[in-house]
Amino acid sequence: MKIFIDSAEVSEIREARSMGMVDGVTTNPSLVAKTGRPFREVIEEIVTIVDGPISAEVVALDADGMIREARLVHQIHQNIVCKIPMTVEGMKATAVLEKEGIRCNVTLVFSALQGLLAAKAGASFVSPFVGRLDDIGQDGMNLIEELVTIYHNYDFTTEIIVASIRHPMHVVESMLMGAHIATIPFKVIKQMANHPLTDKGIAAFLADWEKAGGSLT
Repeated sequence: MKIFIDSAEVSEIREARSMGMVDGVTTNPSLVAKTGRPFREVIEEIVTIVDGPISAEVVALDADGMIREARLVHQIHQNIVCKIPMTVEGMKATAVLEKEGIRCNVTLVFSALQGLLAAKAGASFVSPFVGRLDDIGQDGMNLIEELVTIYHNYDFTTEIIVASIRHPMHVVESMLMGAHIATIPFKVIKQMANHPLTDKGIAAFLADWEKAGGSLT
């Protein structure tokens, strides 16, 4: 499974990349706004850090506006993937853009039917938001299981990006279900690297090292 970092903070992206695990980046208007920097400036820096798909979202609500914005964003770099909202207008835009060779990531997907429409429109990626489904009392991971099955049944090439990940178990379940990608906030990436038994083991090894003289020479 590929791992994307869900962030627009270049310091987080650089540190995650230094861990050797980042295959791509997803951003959205909210994440970019938190940086306090202009959208284009942020995206132009991110593409110099990660050589992989970089999702950048359009803000227009009509198909023509989405297409126009996506074309402009795609000019920044060949790795840019345009995030398109799951709406009727978004599907119209996705169908046009994918035929032009501009990859689309259909976002804000909350049902298997929406995921089906995105795949039928030709989307390169689809982003089901599992955490937000959990927030309203549904099991977000059920949606991932459904989409994995549907895409396999009908040989769709659309890749599933598990989004709105809130904790490491979302990542574990995504792997077990066969999702293609998980886009993970930096704080969750750090949680994935930690385990109390690892910390306990390191402390024990260091204590024994000191007893043994604590020297490599």
